Amino acid sequence: MALFCSETSETQHLLPLSDHLETIMDTRVATAELGWTAYPNSGWEEVSSYDENLNTIRTYQVCNVFEPSQNNWLLTTFVDRRGAQRIYVEIRFTVRDCSSIPNVPGSCKETFNFYYYETDAVIATKSTAFWMEAPYLKVDTIAADESFSQVDFDGRLMKVNTEVRSFGPLSKNGFYLAFQDYGACMSLLSVRVFYKKCPSVVQNFAIFPETMTGAESTSLVIARGICIPNSEEVDVPIKLYCNGDGEWMVPIGSCTCKAGFEHDNGNVCRACPPGTFKSTQGPGLCLQCPPNSRSTAEAATVCVCRNGYYRGDADQPDEPCTSVPSSPRNVISIVNETSVILEWHPPRETGGRGDVVYNIVCKKCRADRRACSHCDDNVDFVPRQLGLTETRVFISNLLAHTLYSFEIQAVNGVSNKSPYPAQHVSIDITTNQAAPSIVPIMHQISSTMNSFTLSWPQPEQPNGIILDYELRYYEKDHEEINSTVLRSQTNTARVEGLRPGTVYVVQVRARTVAGFGKYSSKMCFQTLTDDDFKSELREQLPLIAGSAAAGVVFIVSLVAISIICSRKRAYSKEAVYSDKLQHYSTGRGSPGMKIYIDPFTYEDPNEAVREFAKEIDVSTVKIEEVIGAGEFGEVYKGRLKLPGKRELYVAIKTLKSGYVEKQRRDFLSEASIMGQFDHPNIIRLEGVVTKSRPVMIVTEFMENGALDSFLRQNDGQFTVIQLVGMMRGISAGMKYLSEMNYVHRDLAARNILVNSNLVCKVSDFGLSRYLQEDTSDPSYTSSLGGKIPVRWTAPEAIAYRKFTSASDVWSYGIVMWEVMSFGERPYWDMSNQDVINAIEQDYRLPPPMDCPSTLHQLMLDCWQKDRNVRPRFADIVSTLDKMIRNPTSLKAVANIPSVPSQPLLDRSIPDFNTFSSVEDWLGAIKMSQYRDNFLNSGFTSLQLVAQMTSEDLLRIGVTLAGHQKKILSNIQSMRVQMSQSPTTMA
Repeated sequence: MALFCSETSETQHLLPLSDHLETIMDTRVATAELGWTAYPNSGWEEVSSYDENLNTIRTYQVCNVFEPSQNNWLLTTFVDRRGAQRIYVEIRFTVRDCSSIPNVPGSCKETFNFYYYETDAVIATKSTAFWMEAPYLKVDTIAADESFSQVDFDGRLMKVNTEVRSFGPLSKNGFYLAFQDYGACMSLLSVRVFYKKCPSVVQNFAIFPETMTGAESTSLVIARGICIPNSEEVDVPIKLYCNGDGEWMVPIGSCTCKAGFEHDNGNVCRACPPGTFKSTQGPGLCLQCPPNSRSTAEAATVCVCRNGYYRGDADQPDEPCTSVPSSPRNVISIVNETSVILEWHPPRETGGRGDVVYNIVCKKCRADRRACSHCDDNVDFVPRQLGLTETRVFISNLLAHTLYSFEIQAVNGVSNKSPYPAQHVSIDITTNQAAPSIVPIMHQISSTMNSFTLSWPQPEQPNGIILDYELRYYEKDHEEINSTVLRSQTNTARVEGLRPGTVYVVQVRARTVAGFGKYSSKMCFQTLTDDDFKSELREQLPLIAGSAAAGVVFIVSLVAISIICSRKRAYSKEAVYSDKLQHYSTGRGSPGMKIYIDPFTYEDPNEAVREFAKEIDVSTVKIEEVIGAGEFGEVYKGRLKLPGKRELYVAIKTLKSGYVEKQRRDFLSEASIMGQFDHPNIIRLEGVVTKSRPVMIVTEFMENGALDSFLRQNDGQFTVIQLVGMMRGISAGMKYLSEMNYVHRDLAARNILVNSNLVCKVSDFGLSRYLQEDTSDPSYTSSLGGKIPVRWTAPEAIAYRKFTSASDVWSYGIVMWEVMSFGERPYWDMSNQDVINAIEQDYRLPPPMDCPSTLHQLMLDCWQKDRNVRPRFADIVSTLDKMIRNPTSLKAVANIPSVPSQPLLDRSIPDFNTFSSVEDWLGAIKMSQYRDNFLNSGFTSLQLVAQMTSEDLLRIGVTLAGHQKKILSNIQSMRVQMSQSPTTMA
């Protein structure tokens, strides 16, 4: 039965040709025989026909429906897959309805099978084809959606079916298609083979190449984009995903135009034309050059300043170029003895800027003006010498009768860019005669019942020849108006006619031809009582006897006594000086000094919380992360934003749930204590949250945490001056607490917090108690047998539970040792009982490595067994201040004997003979991190290590100065021990 194809009406539209499809084979465009292989010869037959446009096409048809057991195969030629992983096949065909064929047998079919076979080369020809299901892979059994019948030949259009099938993944070079008919009457009108792809596209200023779809219809293939010319990636690599339908999706990243280029309306980056610029990458447009600048080439990222104009370091590229200011105008001077006031008018031209400031250059000149030199460092400038924003300065501490030249410079943000010096105006002045400066201090060199002898240094600035001194003195309990005046030609004077056992207030001033200087601060001195005199005489009798036997004239020893000089009335300069002389054990606060109140003395402890701690609304507190755990709950880092104030980081202590009322009171008692303190070296309480859960204590946040761990993490990284600065801050905080009659009881490096500026602040007031004022020896006596931090605690506090500010001083000495040893554990691995026994036998910690002798001596002073002779915190602050002002006092390093004469050894320098390997030795000195450096460099024995130098350490990778010092110090000790042990050397 012959089938033919005339004008058709298809049941499905053909897939359109588009950028998403790439055709590999299409029989509709074939003009010659297709050359496919049919088996058997009586099966498929190739015929010519016409399509709907009357174009000749080649088709295959078969219609052996009256013959039983049909198995007709049609095999295409080899198809190159062209790299595609999934192939799509569009099949157009017609099928005769079996019911429309008269007398058709029951074996008539209306379907056919579709197969493919993948191969790397052409293996099938007409003589070698294979006609069986294997090795073909079946794609599908294809059935017609619509079939035609005999009546369709009466002029109506035939029904043409279009089916699309896909298969994959493919990995070989190509494939064959096969069609199997097993009893249908059908015509194969056309076969189109294609694959899907995502076409090349420009998106987000990036070019994405043509990309084939994946092996599965649901696959997403990643394509990396390349930025278009003159653009760059933003943030992440640029990607698009090609889906199974050949569509781009899920764009990631983008490109933007480089600096100097602006984006056009399309995906093009256009260079900025001359006279414009674009300073940053991004979507912005080119801008016109700002005033006093220009660009002469395309793609400018910044416009260059014209001659004589500049940009400051902080100026943005879109800001105008500016110039330097002109000089200040109309300078006037007012000379008052050895000080001068300079005033001037601003410059006429500011250079187009609003940041003009003034610098003062001071020069001291010879009278003939032939030579000038820079002024001494002690000349004072108020408000300052450099960076003045006002047109006025007060200069003092100049020398009398001296010619000075002052240069007033006007500078702005571009003055450092100009090749010309700052514009300035100069003025010369000559100082007048000035009275001498204040006498800094007086000393009592002797005292009797009716007199005392005083001495004092010359004023720091005598401003001429001192003619004489004038003393003014009066009894402390009398008014100043009743004072007596005494003149002295020298800087010593004997004040006579005084009453026994009486305190006198004394001041002194110097006189030159210019007149008297100001009186010194008020200082207090006391005459001896009758008992004092007899006691001193008894002490001097042996000296008298010895002197008489030798025929030497006996001279009575002079005794200097400094006493308390304070007033119960208004706090005065006299009282300030008295504080400095006050004995440490008095336990009384200075007049006007705020005194600490123990919250446990309140009948209702909650009242103390309300009085001393500010309540914070919980909505202003934001908890961020856990940074530790305390006795009562977790400690968090967070932020606090109070109304009208800037947001700040805080530490937040919380009270864990399930607490009882006593735990709540104990928890909040620390806030009641901290809330009474206000000092830069005491941890600051921000407030409490008690009206919601959890209950919180909010304090300032200290970025570097506890001092002991911070020092261990930064071993050897700080200079001695930096360490002394840390210790000075701690002592200043403790001075403040002691003046408030407050005893800490648990002063240790672990309870000192460090902020980002290395400021140390005293914290953790859990063990502290109030200094009772109703005894002559203020102390806190614990009625509980609580734990005591033995290694930090004074012997009297361990033995008798007697805590005073003097016991805090002992603890402070231990903190000093911790600081200088970079967080070493005090007394190392000794037991608490061993520590107690050693201290009782007068053994003290040796100096840490490289510790200045002055600092170790201060430690030893803090560890005096008699608490009454330990220094006060005020003394410690003063001592450390002197060290900071005079760094040379820290040059001498305390000596450590190679063979200690006392049982308390310096554990930081271990016994060389106790180690069997370099690894053990490094572990003992806490330098195990350099184990591989030593061993890999050949230093595998202690004998070789003992010969190492600083150059060897640097060569093997020990670069930190602190670590080099520590290792070299121990190597030196090793050499000493080797020299004393010949057997070891052998």
